[in-house]
Amino acid sequence: MSESSNGDRAVVKTYVPAYQKERWKEHAAALDMSQSEYVRTMIQAGRAGFSPGTEERGSPDATPGGSLLEERLLEVLRGRARTDAELLAEVTDDIEERLYDALETLQERNRIRYSPRDGGYVLVGER
Repeated sequence: MSESSNGDRAVVKTYVPAYQKERWKEHAAALDMSQSEYVRTMIQAGRAGFSPGTEERGSPDATPGGSLLEERLLEVLRGRARTDAELLAEVTDDIEERLYDALETLQERNRIRYSPRDGGYVLVGER
């Protein structure tokens, strides 16, 4: 991380798989956000979910008083009415793929395994 010349902002650099960057780019575009704003907002949203009561909520460039879910719902509802089921499908569009990616990664790292005898996935070392 390096400080900018005015000291108020800093650059953060990270590397992600190309497919992940493409997903982020598409989602950012769908939300009418820059990639930087998208990553910054998603990080802050994740941190807010892990540390309730934290003063640091959102980023200076984020929509004040809004949330990504609210913004996504507004976007989805533009143009026509949607049922609860349609809205749920729209806002959870890639959760199944993300679940299987996470399961695969955890299995590759030998953190979990599939156990037919136990009826599903279990932590490695438990049982």
